[in-house]
Amino acid sequence: MSEALIAVFPGDGIGPEVTAQARAVLERCGERFGFPLRFEEAVLGGVAIDATGEPLPQASLDLARQADAVLLGAVGGPKWDDPQSKVRPEQALLALRRELELFANLRPIQIHPRVVDAAPLKREVLEGVDILFVRELTGGVYFGQPSERRQGAAGREAVDTVVYDETEVRRVVDLSFSIARGRRKRVTQVDKANILATSRLWREVTREVAADYSDVAVEDVLVDAMAMHLLRRPADFDVVVTENMFGDILTDEASVLTGSLGMLPSASLGSAENSFAHRAGLYEPIHGSAPDIAGRDLANPLGSIMSAAMLLRHSLGREEAASAVEAAVNAVLDDGLRTADLNQPDTRQVGCAEMGAAVVEKL
Repeated sequence: MSEALIAVFPGDGIGPEVTAQARAVLERCGERFGFPLRFEEAVLGGVAIDATGEPLPQASLDLARQADAVLLGAVGGPKWDDPQSKVRPEQALLALRRELELFANLRPIQIHPRVVDAAPLKREVLEGVDILFVRELTGGVYFGQPSERRQGAAGREAVDTVVYDETEVRRVVDLSFSIARGRRKRVTQVDKANILATSRLWREVTREVAADYSDVAVEDVLVDAMAMHLLRRPADFDVVVTENMFGDILTDEASVLTGSLGMLPSASLGSAENSFAHRAGLYEPIHGSAPDIAGRDLANPLGSIMSAAMLLRHSLGREEAASAVEAAVNAVLDDGLRTADLNQPDTRQVGCAEMGAAVVEKL
C-alpha cells in the first residue's frame, strides 16, 4: 500500500493549534483503518513572510505540488495588515489555488441538533438545514487585472476587474449539478444578473449545463435576495453555486446558522478525470487566524477536523475513515463538550487540545 503525503501548512494565529488537532485525527485514522500517511510541514502566509520575505516560498509550493493533499490552518493577522504593503499573507492562498488549479471550493453547512441553540436564529428556521456551497475559486474580482491603486485626475483612485470566461463557469457549474444528483437534486445559482455582465454569463452557461441534467431542478437567485433567504429559509437550499466573491461572503454569513465560524470546514478541489473522488485538494476551516485568541487554547478545532474528514473522502478515497471522523465529532458534541465560541448551558467548556483529544478518543 503506497504512502500518502500530506503537506501541512499551519500558518498564522490559531492555525497551528487547530491544524495540530486535525493532524492527530488523521494519524489516528491511519492507524485504525490501516493506511500509511506521511506528513511534511512548511511555512505559508505571515510566518512565511517573516521567514523568507514571501507569502508562498518556492519550497512550500513544491511541497504542495508533490502532496496527495494539503492541510492548511489560517493566514493573516494585524502584524501584516498594512494596506500599503506589496506582500500580504492572503496572496499565498490565491497563488496556491492558482498553481494547483483548484477551481471549486466546497463548503458544507450542516447543523448538529445539540448545537442548534448556539445560533441566534430560531430552532424552527434551522431544522433540516443541509447546504453545500460550491464557490468558484480561481476567477472573478480576486484574480482580475488590472487591480491597482493609482493617481487619477481627482486624486487617488482604485480599480478592480471582474472577469470570467465560459470555461471557468461551466466546469464549476457542471461539478455542482453532478454533486446535486447524489443529494436532493436541487441547484441554486447565485448572481447579480440585473447589474453585472459576468452574472448574465453565469446564468446563460448554467442553463446550458442544466440541459444535461434534466433530473436536477435549477433556479437563479440574486445575491442580495440570497443573503436574506439564508437567514429566513435556509432549509430550502441544497447545492448553491456561485462566483468567487459572492461565495466568500455568503458562506461567512451562513456560518451564523451553525452557531460559530469555527465549526465549518472546506475543500478546494481541481479536476480528476471527471471523478468527484480521488482529487488532489486543499483543506482548511473557513475561519481566519483569530490572533486575539492565538496561543490561549481557546480555538475551536472542529472546522479543521471536519476539513480532515473531507481530505480523507475527496483526496484519499477513504470514505469509511471520513465517516468515522464525522461520527466522532457528533459523538463529542452529544457528550456536551464545547469550546468557548459555543457557550451553551448544560455543556462543559474545553480547550482546543482537549476537544481534539476527545475526537481522537472517540475514533
